[in-house]
Amino acid sequence: MLAYQDVVTAHQRIRKYIHKTPVVTCRALDDLVGYQVSLKVEGLQRGGSFKVRGSTNAALTLSEEERKRGIISHSSGNHAQGVALAAQTVGSTALIVMPSDAPIPKREAVLGYGGEIYPYDRRSGDRAAIAYKLADETGRVMLPPFDDERIMAGQGTVALEFLDQVSALDAILVPIGGGGLISGCATVIKHLKPACRVFGIEPEAADDARQSLEKGERVTIAEPDTIADGLRPHSLGVKPFEVIRERVDQILTVTDVAIARALLFLFQRAKLVVEPSGCVGVAALMSGAVPMPASSKIGVVLSGGNLDPALMPLFLRIAEEGADRP
Repeated sequence: MLAYQDVVTAHQRIRKYIHKTPVVTCRALDDLVGYQVSLKVEGLQRGGSFKVRGSTNAALTLSEEERKRGIISHSSGNHAQGVALAAQTVGSTALIVMPSDAPIPKREAVLGYGGEIYPYDRRSGDRAAIAYKLADETGRVMLPPFDDERIMAGQGTVALEFLDQVSALDAILVPIGGGGLISGCATVIKHLKPACRVFGIEPEAADDARQSLEKGERVTIAEPDTIADGLRPHSLGVKPFEVIRERVDQILTVTDVAIARALLFLFQRAKLVVEPSGCVGVAALMSGAVPMPASSKIGVVLSGGNLDPALMPLFLRIAEEGADRP
């Protein structure tokens, strides 16, 4: 199982290739939710999200022969950008299997970082199966989005930095899709701050992690319908799940209405551009879903800032139409 030292080693390996992202506060948010909230802004990371941490860590472990063969992965956008950047870092090339309806800014960024895109229809295709088939055909090396301890260790450097910047935390809220980020973060938190509670946050419509933790086994769901496009995996990774059931205290879910409201609040009041997947922790706070005493010190990972401006009218409509919902 992933160990704390794996994350420390990953940080030593990648730190000259990544940004140490800032932690900010927002008094308006504190007053609204009744907590002392610290926000780790991974949208200011290279590639606009935390994903470059794991992909860079994994890419730096590849042999020269593997780098020459090239890298392949599958992603709805943020991991795709991270892999494209990691390939640049190690002098390799990247081919990414991406859904054809992935946000335009994410697709454009992958191409801008020198990556190549292989599009597929997320409603009828299995992106992992497509990517592994292409890997066999092309000889490229697979860097999966989350089910790899090198990826998990790299993502855990978010928490390593966070605790260096804010030492006193009673709880941390981490978005959960395939589980790479939260498994790495939970490994760090439970080693350095065992009393700090670790909450995974996912969309209500994509609650495979909640179901998995409750049942004690990985649950697979159908293609979820949620605005949080980065939190749509059908199931947790095998390796992340091993860590999650040992080190994550609870999985909380939030509606798309709550996510849209959090996105708009962060934009208007905190002046932060955060994509829907990165807003779920603040959505949980604003909707009263976090079971912590008043005035607790809460850390929130804002996992990415790759927001498609063309979708802002949709988010506004969702937030407004849900005004009368609980």
